[in-house]
Amino acid sequence: MSAPAPSPLAIVDAEPLPRQDEVLTDAALAFVAELHRRFTPRRDELLALRGERRAEIARTSTLDFLPETEAVRVDDTWKVAPAPAALDDRRVEITGPTDRKMTINALNSGAKVWLADFEDASAPTWENVITGQLNLIDAYTRNIDFTDPRSGKSYALKPAAELATVVTRPRGWHLNERHLQLDGSPVPGALVDFGLYFFHNAQRLIDLGKGPYFYLPKTESHLEARLWNDIFVFAQDHVGIPQGTVRATVLIETITAAYEMEEILYELRDHASGLNAGRWDYLFSIVKNFRDGGSKFVLPDRNLVTMTAPFMRAYTELLVRTCHKRGAHAIGGMAAFIPSRRDAEVNKVAFEKVKADKDREANDGFDGSWVAHPDLVPIAMASFDAVLGAKPNQKDRLREDVSVAAGDLIAIDTLDAKPSYDGLRNAVAVGIRYIEAWLRGMGAVAIFNLMEDAATAEISRSQIWQWINADVVFENGEHATADLAREVAAEELAAIRAEIGDEAFASGRWQQAHDLLLQVSLDQDYADFLTLPAYEQLR
Repeated sequence: MSAPAPSPLAIVDAEPLPRQDEVLTDAALAFVAELHRRFTPRRDELLALRGERRAEIARTSTLDFLPETEAVRVDDTWKVAPAPAALDDRRVEITGPTDRKMTINALNSGAKVWLADFEDASAPTWENVITGQLNLIDAYTRNIDFTDPRSGKSYALKPAAELATVVTRPRGWHLNERHLQLDGSPVPGALVDFGLYFFHNAQRLIDLGKGPYFYLPKTESHLEARLWNDIFVFAQDHVGIPQGTVRATVLIETITAAYEMEEILYELRDHASGLNAGRWDYLFSIVKNFRDGGSKFVLPDRNLVTMTAPFMRAYTELLVRTCHKRGAHAIGGMAAFIPSRRDAEVNKVAFEKVKADKDREANDGFDGSWVAHPDLVPIAMASFDAVLGAKPNQKDRLREDVSVAAGDLIAIDTLDAKPSYDGLRNAVAVGIRYIEAWLRGMGAVAIFNLMEDAATAEISRSQIWQWINADVVFENGEHATADLAREVAAEELAAIRAEIGDEAFASGRWQQAHDLLLQVSLDQDYADFLTLPAYEQLR
């Protein structure tokens, strides 16, 4: 007697969307279900290991390179697979969510790569998850256009040769997709985003001369990279494409991953295409892991932590050296500025800062970098053109002059800056404004001329938490306390109401955002990710 058919995935608590059946086909759902059966148990084990490692950091207040993987680091013979042609030149990458307008604008932007983001720049509503997949399918089949209902402006794709190469970022391992369940168990969001995208587009992308390329977020260890590699091997066999077709760029945006860069590339070596210096999440990870390590781990205002800070410079230079030693691309950090349509002076100052940042990265050996807005593409392009010329990358710059000791990566107290009262006010203001938009389904939000996403909100709430628990005294003599944070938050909420008016305030999610920010900033039981309690409130 044959075995019963496996249980299909159940769609739970989700209003049907137009055209969702084009994404949620029986075959695609069966593929996602198989990914869930095979790989979620190991995902769960690795999340538990994160907790164990965090407890060890709390006990020792230090980190080091792993003794058990030293052989991988000292073996100079291995390299990652050569980059496919579509990913050989990555000098400018634009990031953003997969809504219809952004999909067209990012592909048309002139950047070499578009990071199509299902993670920090996307609030994971059911509509965003499914329509994002549809928008990418429509882009590859050239069935996409958009007319802005407010301005009447129409958007359409440029010729194929002028479009950016897409590198898709699924959600991090910690987030589940509550709307897709197997026997009552939610499927990890990472497997939903990866599985649906890969199933529908892998062969289509090969036919277009490209391939299924991914950014892997929130990675904390080489064991997590190994899990992704096993997923890639299974997925390629499942749909019948050659092994090594998938390419993955790993964001080194956690402090623990910074100590395992070579091991991460080694685990993914047949599928690896590079590492990225994800600066905002990296700072969040430092606070999260060393939050009870005393005053020497207290970060100042986030805007004072530039990439020239000694511990950040150690991180980025080690990343470039590691990548080029192993034949991988090194991709720099985000330029988050959003140009003002009203203030030319603001733009002038910001553009100069962006240019300086991208000049530094190009001269340090990075092969490319990120921007958040199409207007920044030419600025970043000029910085990398000046160094690269006609070359697609500078992986031949081995940076053998770089030597980084374990302690250099966590030498936070080498930064000559302190938390400020204005820094607290900014953290509260950004936190409330971002969370309010996220609860309405927007993951990438322009706030005070910067493109904010979940990573910057994580820094905001983590710094409030850290400053209170470290009993920081600001320059005006005030102590960082829970009462002060509540007072500042109340003032910010009142200022927002005065700014936008009672009607707009009432139609938003402002009080809910205020309450959630205070919850994750003041609760002694520090939440690993702001998006976990926020997801419970996302409708």
